[in-house]
Amino acid sequence: MSRLHSEHHLISRIGWLRAAVLGANDGIVSTASLIMGVATASAAPSQILVAGVAGLVAGAMSMAAGEYVSVSSQADTEIADLARERMELEMHPEAELEELMQIYVRRGLTKDLARQVANQLTAGDALHAHSRDELGIVDHMAARPVEAALTSAATFAVGAALPLLTVVLSPASILIYTVATASLAFLALLGAIGAKAGGANIWRATTRVMFWGAFAMALTAGIGALVGTAI
Repeated sequence: MSRLHSEHHLISRIGWLRAAVLGANDGIVSTASLIMGVATASAAPSQILVAGVAGLVAGAMSMAAGEYVSVSSQADTEIADLARERMELEMHPEAELEELMQIYVRRGLTKDLARQVANQLTAGDALHAHSRDELGIVDHMAARPVEAALTSAATFAVGAALPLLTVVLSPASILIYTVATASLAFLALLGAIGAKAGGANIWRATTRVMFWGAFAMALTAGIGALVGTAI
């Protein structure tokens, strides 16, 4: 007796995973870099902490607004394309059927089979068939502005809180080194978690996120030192 084969593909996670990884990564990198820049400019620990908290709040709001506007634009485009496709189906049903058939032919079906498939899908839900196979709009990839905004803001705040916590716990004399080391460790962990959730190569993802995080912190620290010396 055969059993149903159930598959769970990781692509369904891409919407929230992208926003979550981007938010947390940006939270760690931007806040740690801000702390490094302020610290190398010879600021007091209290000033460093204030700057970090301000960066957390501003960054989280910026991420939320940016994601909402960006994904809303994507959603508007999808809605406009679907409206246009709906009109085309009403005005030129035969041409749209032929267009759908040609899509399946290009994917490897014979003309007869492609026409049968196109006919059956059109009879069931023509707009859904065209949105998926012609426009490439699928449910798990659809734009969700509010979800993206909230996810990015929340994960940014969590990511930014990690280097801030390091500032609170670290002795002032080694604060720069502690923040840099801890932030790189946080980034490595984030890269590994994101890669695991998305089914990607863990080593490659971890190396990539650590490299760019270290580059950002080093550059900001250098600028902070120059500014501090000039002042």
